[in-house]
Amino acid sequence: MRRTASLILLALAVFFTALSPLLRWYAFPRLAKIPPSQYQDMVLEAAPATLVDYGTMKAKKVPKITIVQTLKGDVAASDRIERTAGRDVVVWDTLSYVAGPDGKMVSEIPERYIFDAHSQEPVHATGESVDGNRVRREGIEYKWPFLTEKRDYTYFDAQTRTSAPIHYKRTTTFHGLEVYYFEQTIPWTKVPLPRKMPVKGITPEAVEKMGTTRWYTTKRMFWVDPVTGAPVNGQEIHKEELRGGQLLPGGGKVTAFAGHVKMRDDYVTSTVALVKSQRTLVLLLTSYLPWGFLTLGAALLALSLLLEARSRRPRTAPPPQSARPELSPA
Repeated sequence: MRRTASLILLALAVFFTALSPLLRWYAFPRLAKIPPSQYQDMVLEAAPATLVDYGTMKAKKVPKITIVQTLKGDVAASDRIERTAGRDVVVWDTLSYVAGPDGKMVSEIPERYIFDAHSQEPVHATGESVDGNRVRREGIEYKWPFLTEKRDYTYFDAQTRTSAPIHYKRTTTFHGLEVYYFEQTIPWTKVPLPRKMPVKGITPEAVEKMGTTRWYTTKRMFWVDPVTGAPVNGQEIHKEELRGGQLLPGGGKVTAFAGHVKMRDDYVTSTVALVKSQRTLVLLLTSYLPWGFLTLGAALLALSLLLEARSRRPRTAPPPQSARPELSPA
């Protein structure tokens, strides 16, 4: 009986020990991925801020600028690209809408971002664009990979349409989460004018014909949960200028927009709550279950060997019974 139990425990030990690396290295890359139907919105604010008055072409202080970022997954496009890419693909249509203190549009830039659902590496396919212009991304955007490392990453900047390193600076605590802090500085760079201008009747082509150019610089900061790769907070110290041309004769320049852009507090709170719930699922596949199964396999193996050892012990023979004395006849 002990021999049979020992063999069963040995089989279970082998099963759970083999299941441990399978969960981490086989199941995790296939199960931990961004859903193609994801929808998300985010509100950021710069308060106070500087904004150009297109009527006078002078910069003025305003109490607040609001930036609404929406992100919507295109499931049909994901399915179509997956058939040729041979991997799980996510297609995000995003929109960054900047509104002035009066609620009127300041700028509006749409993007189509196509990437690998697990690694967040860009997938180059038809439709990859920023503000209607075709781009070829290198590096990440919006989200870091699962199990983010303490190292620099290449991050795509939608304004310049180029990629540059975003630097790991330190590990810190944010709202009870241990996060990695990343930072990127984009130096003054000439960038395209948005296709949709805030003044009716004025087009970017008309402004460019007058010789006026748009320049941009930013310091980008992210606090990233290393388990899910999701930023729980993001800020930018952002500045844009219009320079030269007939709008600003004599080589002049004017601040088009400047401010310290921060996520609104209620969106920070909701983002942290969402990330905390999602990181538990990732940890189950990468840590809790693999290590738990490995420990269980070792315990079952030890118990199996113990039973096997006991089954091999020689049984002690019972002591011989003493012979009864024969009774002599009377």
